[in-house]
Amino acid sequence: MVHSAAAVASPGTRPLSLAAAGGVRLEASHVPGRGPGLLLAHGFGQTRQAWSGTQCRLAQAGHASLAWDLRGHGESGRNPSHLPYRGEQFVEDVVLAAASLGPRPVLVGASMGGLTGLMAQSRHRVFSALVLVDITPRWEASGVERILGFMTAHPDGFDSFEHAAEEIAAYLPHRRQRKSPAQLAHLLKRRDDGRLAWHWDPRLLAEFIPSTGDLQDAIEDACRQLDVPVLLVSGGRSDLVSDQTVAHFLELAPHAHHVRLPEATHMVAGDDNDAFTDALLQFITTLAGPHPASLGDPR
Repeated sequence: MVHSAAAVASPGTRPLSLAAAGGVRLEASHVPGRGPGLLLAHGFGQTRQAWSGTQCRLAQAGHASLAWDLRGHGESGRNPSHLPYRGEQFVEDVVLAAASLGPRPVLVGASMGGLTGLMAQSRHRVFSALVLVDITPRWEASGVERILGFMTAHPDGFDSFEHAAEEIAAYLPHRRQRKSPAQLAHLLKRRDDGRLAWHWDPRLLAEFIPSTGDLQDAIEDACRQLDVPVLLVSGGRSDLVSDQTVAHFLELAPHAHHVRLPEATHMVAGDDNDAFTDALLQFITTLAGPHPASLGDPR
């Protein structure tokens, strides 16, 4: 939820600002290249910097990509006070971001980004393929509770970047390297009282999160409708996605392929970015050839 790969801008990265519904502006990083482009949608509590390492390698391979901060996150705008956060807004934002890349890009969506991308595909058929990163239509309640527990554990913020780094290290003990202030800069913002707070709008927890459980049936229906190539990349140490939830997803979308990264938690791209991007690039190469469903056992 709160980790990203090192924030290194890809050569040729261009800032892009999108005008979304409700007067909210979405701030994005666009790398031109050959198509179809890859739309990189981060998870709840993250920023577009979660994709920085992957976006660099995609650029090196010549692929166009766009990563943006979801509304209420990072440098993107927040909903005005009269406009509660709702799932439909995030779905429409995905459609808007996809249109900026040209016709039928490939969605790469982590957690919340994958769920909203699934819904966008079901309703608008905007993608030529989907890569879902540690997210399935059903998820383990204990994993959600752990994530939300961390996100709500510091209502008064942090007194320093070092304090925040200590708390993140305790939450992600498998990470060997503690984050530097520079690496945390995009995740925290300075409040008027001088303390550091998470970059995301705290209203999201009260307005958006309670409604997500009600979306599971709609997400299942979206998976049944999938008729494009699909890759699921899960973390072998994830507490949100399990063998059972993966099996359920593959029953709904039997043509999908599944890759498990043994050492990754729910934070797949941050835990093992090289292995994740290797799997992504390999999947992209199949899109120009036979349909992935014909390439062997999808499990």
